[in-house]
This record gives sequence, C-alpha cells and structure tokens, in this order.
Amino acid sequence: MFNLSERHQYYLYEASTDMRKGFDGLSGLVRNELDKNPLSGDVYIFINRSRNRMKLLVWEEGGFVLYYKRLERGRFEYPTNEGDSKSAVISWQQLLLIVKGIDLKSVKRRKRFSVEKVRK
Repeated sequence: MFNLSERHQYYLYEASTDMRKGFDGLSGLVRNELDKNPLSGDVYIFINRSRNRMKLLVWEEGGFVLYYKRLERGRFEYPTNEGDSKSAVISWQQLLLIVKGIDLKSVKRRKRFSVEKVRK
C-alpha cells in the first residue's frame, strides 16, 4: 500500500490547489489541466496557496491512494521550472528534499552513473 519509490514518475502541479479536493477533484486536474492519465501509476503532487499542505495522488492496483502532509511550521519549496508547463517533473530525491524542508538551491549533486544516460 505504501510503496512510493524511485521507480515512479513524479509530476508537481505548479498552480496552487484547493486542498478540499479529494480523489475525484485531483484526478480531474490531472486529466483536464495536465492532460495526463491519473490511472498511469505516476505520482501527482499538489500544494496549496500557503504552501503548507501537500497531497500526492497515485493509482495503485485496486484504487487511488492519497497521501496528505500538513506542515505546522514552514513552507514547501517549489523547484525552479524552465518552460511554460503546468507541471514539473521531479525526482524521488527532490520530493524527499521538499518534504524534509531542505533548500533545493543549496543542494549540490555529484555525478553518478545512470543506465538511462547510457541508452541515449
């Protein structure tokens, strides 16, 4: 049931989201605003205007799972996005940094081997 990992694709919806939305409202945003299929198994991330609440919507076998995080202090940081897209593709590691409250601009990434880069 709780199995988010590096294998998933993560899409951060860049507009602020009304956190009263549930499964149907959020999957409607995925379909209509992002032009994606909410049943794909990808993870869709939504943050409210105050940036202190976050919801993650993902389809797993048998139904939707909705993760909800509310900060008592502080705000979630948006990664910088190049382009006009309504969503940003982020990595599992970036999601963890955002949830943990680590400043994304101060993080330095070291070079690592990647099979995807070799295939290109």
